[in-house]
Amino acid sequence: MTIARKIKSSISHSSMIRKMFEEGAVMKKKYGADKVYDFSLGNPNVEPPDILKKELIKIAGQSIPLKHGYSPNAGFAETRQAIASKMNAAYGLKLSADHVIMSCGAAGALNVIFKSLLDPKDEVIIPTPYFVEYPFYIDNYQGRTKFVRTKDDFALDIEAVGKAINKKTKAVLINSPNNPTGKIYSRQNIQALAVLLKKKSKELNKTIYLVSDEPYNEIVYDNLTVPSILKAYPDSLAAYSYSKTLSLPGERMGYIAVNPKIQEANDLISALILCTRILGFVNAPALMQRVVVKLQDAAVDVKVYQKKRDLLCAGLAKAGYKFAKPEGAFYLFVKSPIPDDVKFVKMLLKKNILVVPGSGFGCSGYFRIAYCVGDATIINSMPGFAEAINEC
Repeated sequence: MTIARKIKSSISHSSMIRKMFEEGAVMKKKYGADKVYDFSLGNPNVEPPDILKKELIKIAGQSIPLKHGYSPNAGFAETRQAIASKMNAAYGLKLSADHVIMSCGAAGALNVIFKSLLDPKDEVIIPTPYFVEYPFYIDNYQGRTKFVRTKDDFALDIEAVGKAINKKTKAVLINSPNNPTGKIYSRQNIQALAVLLKKKSKELNKTIYLVSDEPYNEIVYDNLTVPSILKAYPDSLAAYSYSKTLSLPGERMGYIAVNPKIQEANDLISALILCTRILGFVNAPALMQRVVVKLQDAAVDVKVYQKKRDLLCAGLAKAGYKFAKPEGAFYLFVKSPIPDDVKFVKMLLKKNILVVPGSGFGCSGYFRIAYCVGDATIINSMPGFAEAINEC
């Protein structure tokens, strides 16, 4: 065997999202793009805000020494301070630039965090359903994943989390608004989790960290808000990405925010900076760091996604599908009409509709629709959705 056995095994369990996306590319060549309804990948189709284009052109035209050179490993101080100031104003925090480390998106941020925190066999608790790559990120650093189901409405099950915590627990990883459900964990839910983690940390005489993956933090609907974990729990870190807020997934721009109250904060920040370097995430893209410093108050038009959500929900409800209406992000997690979600996804595939089985997110019996697509894709897919459920 030429490749590592572990990777050989991982390939067979790799992301169903990418598999469906690649299947879609083949189908579009065969049938035509307008005849294939691809809801597989969360690739934002809303244009970035106009100010981003203006700032990008402006900075590209400026004469800046080493404009495309390396930044400090933690990122440019000006960018980090702008982010800290925004978070302080929004959540009543006391971050300085030193509490922000620029990253290559949220995925890079999470890898740096777990490289910094985990010893071999340390456990990370993840509520299900979960983003498909999380177990790989944790396994990268010889950590172990412990899954805990959420409640029927996808809220955190605090009692279940409590039962999963033991002396090997190093962290709890949450994602709100959630991929794949669109659920926002309420302030009360987060506060209850914080109370539990404080209690368990004291009982076990160790620090249990709370890590939050927040790429959809500003894609929220119906005047809801996303509570800050940094405000709720002292031993917390947030991983953020501009991929969704500014429609920049290909630019790999994000950051890690470290709670100023975290235990041994200086050591942890030093570890995060070191791991940024030794993992090869050196550095967050310099040009985009210079751009986003000017865009702390900018975001895509969330109303566009809300319209797509409402259009999709209305059509699927009429066809007879069951689901909880998303509160944020741009995913709908739908109950499969039959217990075998993979089988039903294959039924939809025959209608040229590409979605992802819920089993890929650790929650069988559902499927995920990424509705960051054109309105025509949503509208024209409805006959196929209706035919598939009627065939069950």
